[in-house]
Amino acid sequence: MINQTIRWPAPAKLNLFLYVNGQRSDGYHNLQTLFQFIDCCDHLSISSNKTNKISISPSIEGLANHDNLIYKAAMLLKPFAQKNAGADIHLEKNIPMGAGLGGGSSDAATTLVALNYHWKLGLDNKSLAEIGLQLSADIPIFVYGKSAIGEGIGEKLTSATPVENYYVIARPSYQISSASIFNNKYLIRNTKKRSHQELMQHKWQNDCENCVKKKYSEVAKIIDWLIEYAPTRLTGTGACVFSTFTTAEQAINIFDKAPTWLNAFNTHGLNNSPLNKLLSTLQSR
Repeated sequence: MINQTIRWPAPAKLNLFLYVNGQRSDGYHNLQTLFQFIDCCDHLSISSNKTNKISISPSIEGLANHDNLIYKAAMLLKPFAQKNAGADIHLEKNIPMGAGLGGGSSDAATTLVALNYHWKLGLDNKSLAEIGLQLSADIPIFVYGKSAIGEGIGEKLTSATPVENYYVIARPSYQISSASIFNNKYLIRNTKKRSHQELMQHKWQNDCENCVKKKYSEVAKIIDWLIEYAPTRLTGTGACVFSTFTTAEQAINIFDKAPTWLNAFNTHGLNNSPLNKLLSTLQSR
């Protein structure tokens, strides 16, 4: 068991495209999407102990500890650990909640990767991803830590290397439930599945965007403003919207022009997760 406290990154992600290929018999939808990380991260400072308890601080308003994905991820690893294995986890929350940026799933994935290291469990990424999939379809991409095309419900991953562009990300004043979008009668559900080569060469879109814009006027307003300056799309089922720029200077320029009502920040695309980089550094010591 490794006793030192380590500050682990949990990066946000974008869905650079998202196509819905049909609804499954279990109620979920088959997707084709392209995941890329961004340099906006939560951080989890983790130390292991022998108390047999998982403590998480600070508490998140409106979220019981046993409902926190961090706690759930830690408890799923407990059967693989020594009987008295415990951990103290302190969360620095920077990724907005309910924004479509995968913050909760990323926190859970970082918990799995970090405790696997602290508790010296020796589980590989495939095993950690399978464990994480019990909690969220987005957790495997954060465990593997490489940009990828996601299929199935997003858990079947094939490595990809999209351009590491710069983004202006804007979010409305509310969260959007993924379930409400996938149940929306206006959602496009019959996009033809494409080969990976076609996906990477095709003009990228998000099948959820039109129904989100119809239902949420603030999202439509954000897109209408940003699209005047750069290609702009919804990420995931929302609520965040991102505009794509080839240089940091371009992104900063548009950010500086933004009206006061636009809640936005600048960020950079990453094909290799900061979590991957830290783990590689620790393992090389």
